[in-house]
Amino acid sequence: MSISSTDRIVIFDTTLRDGEQSPGATLNVEEKLAIAHQLALLGVDVIEAGFAIASPGDFEAVRTIAEQVGIPGGPIICSLARAIREDIKAAAEALQLAAHPRIHVFLSTSDIHLQYQLKKTRNQVLAIAEEMVAYAKSFVQDVEFSPMDASRTDPEFLYQVLARAIAAGATTINIPDTVGICTPKEMEKLIQGIRKNVPNIEQAILSVHTQNDLGLATANALAAIENGVRQVECTINGIGERAGNAALEEIVMALQVRKPYYNPYLGRPVESTAPLVNIKTQEIYKTSCLVSQLTGITVQPNKAIVGANAFAHESGVHQDGVIKHRETYEIMDAADIGLPENRIVLGKHSGRNAFRSKLQELGFDLNEADFNKAFIRFKEVADKKKEMSDWDIEAIVRDETQIQVESGFQLEHVQVTCGDCTCPTATITIVTPSGEILTDAAVGTGPVDAVYKAIARMIQISSQLIEFSVQSVTEGIDALGTVTVRLRHQDRIFSGQSSDTDIVVASAYAYINAVNRLYRYLQSSRNECLSSFS
Repeated sequence: MSISSTDRIVIFDTTLRDGEQSPGATLNVEEKLAIAHQLALLGVDVIEAGFAIASPGDFEAVRTIAEQVGIPGGPIICSLARAIREDIKAAAEALQLAAHPRIHVFLSTSDIHLQYQLKKTRNQVLAIAEEMVAYAKSFVQDVEFSPMDASRTDPEFLYQVLARAIAAGATTINIPDTVGICTPKEMEKLIQGIRKNVPNIEQAILSVHTQNDLGLATANALAAIENGVRQVECTINGIGERAGNAALEEIVMALQVRKPYYNPYLGRPVESTAPLVNIKTQEIYKTSCLVSQLTGITVQPNKAIVGANAFAHESGVHQDGVIKHRETYEIMDAADIGLPENRIVLGKHSGRNAFRSKLQELGFDLNEADFNKAFIRFKEVADKKKEMSDWDIEAIVRDETQIQVESGFQLEHVQVTCGDCTCPTATITIVTPSGEILTDAAVGTGPVDAVYKAIARMIQISSQLIEFSVQSVTEGIDALGTVTVRLRHQDRIFSGQSSDTDIVVASAYAYINAVNRLYRYLQSSRNECLSSFS
C-alpha cells in the first residue's frame, strides 16, 4: 500500500508498539500476529508492529508481521527506531520481507529533553536528525520522522528540525504531544505554525500522535485534522503509555458520524458520502474485544464506542425515545461497529452446522482445530445455561482460541468447599511443563484465595496478585462471567483472562493463563542469557 493522496485520513495504528507499553499489556509474538491480522482486516493503513531493537522478541514480532501481514495489497508495516544507526539497521532488517516497509525515526527536540535526557545541543540534534533520516532512507523509501515532545519544543527550532528531516528524505512528519499537555486550541496553533513556517512541509504527509494525560487525546487529534493533518496515530481502546493514546474507534466514528462537518476540511462537498478513512467499521467491536482479551486490559463500561454501556439506556425517558425512534438518543447504530444484538438462537441441542453458521455470522473464521475446541466448550456451557446469546458465544470463542503457552502449566481439576460455617478449601490438580501431575489443597479467606494459594504452592514461581476482576458477559443468574487477573513479577506485569458460568473455575483458569505468560517470559529470559554466553 502506498499513500500519496491526502484527501482522506491515514490511520496509523500503534497498538502493538505504544499500546503494548501499557503496564501488564505484554504480548508474545503469536498474540501480536493475531492482532496484526485483525488490524489488517479492520483496514488500518499503517501497523507499527514494534520497536525492533528493543528485544529479540520485538524483533521477531516485527519480522513475522512484516512477512505474514505486510503482503502486497496489505498495510504498511512500520518499526520504531531511535535516531541511532543500530536501531535503524535493526528496523530495516526486521522489515525486509514487508511489501511496504516504513522506518519511524524519533528524536527528542524539547529543551527539557535535550538538557536532561539527550544531553545534546540544538545544533547536534539538527545534525543527527538529518543524518539519521538519510540513513533510514538508504534502506526504505518510506521514512517517518517524529520530533519527540514536539508540543513543548521551541517553535522556531521545531521548524528547523522538520525542514532538515524532510530535506533528508522523510515522507511523513509526525508531531507527538508526548506528555499529553496540549489543548485543542494549542494543537491548532502548533499545526498552523508548522504548515506556515516549514517551507517544504508539502513534500510530506503531516501526522499527529496525541497522548491522553488530560483526557484530550481524541479532541486534539480531531483539531489537528481540522488544520491539515492527514495521518493520525492511535490505538485500539486507547491503550498506551500512562493514560493512553487517542482511541482509533473514537477518531474513526467521529469522522463517520460527523462526516458533513469534516468533509470541507478535506476539500470535499459537505454532502459527500465518500468515506474519510479506509476502516471497515463493522470490525471495530471484534478488534476491541481481541485486544482487550490478549492484553488483559478491560474496557471500561462507559468507554465511548466500545464500552458495555455505549448503547445502553437506563433512563425511562431515553428508553421510551429509543423504542419509538432510535435516533432520538443514539447518534450511531450499534451494528455500524459490529456490535451483535443479544439474540437467543442456539442451545444445547444445536449441532455443529448451526454453530459454524453462527460463528460466520459473528465474523469468526476458525480453523478446524479451533472450531472443535470452541464447539466442545459451547456444548459444555449450553448444558449449564438455558439460553445462549451471541455475547456468550463470542466469549467462548475468544476464550478457547486464545494463544496458549506451549509446554506451560495445565489445569486438570478444581474442587472447592466453602460456606458461612466452613473454612474455604480448594483442591487443585495441575500438569507441570515437564508432564508431572501435582495435586495440592489449601485454605484461604474465600474459595478463589484458596485456589490461588494451592496453585502458587505447586508452581513455585514468585509473583504478586495485583488485580482480580469479574465482569458478567450477559444478564441472568446463569450468565457467563469473565475473570481478569494481573500478576506482578519484579517490575513486569502479566495478565490472564477466562470465562465460565462458574466464577471459581474461571478464576483458576485466568490465574493459570497469567502464570503461563510469566513462565514463558522467564523461559525466554533464561534462553537469552544462555545464548549471550555461548
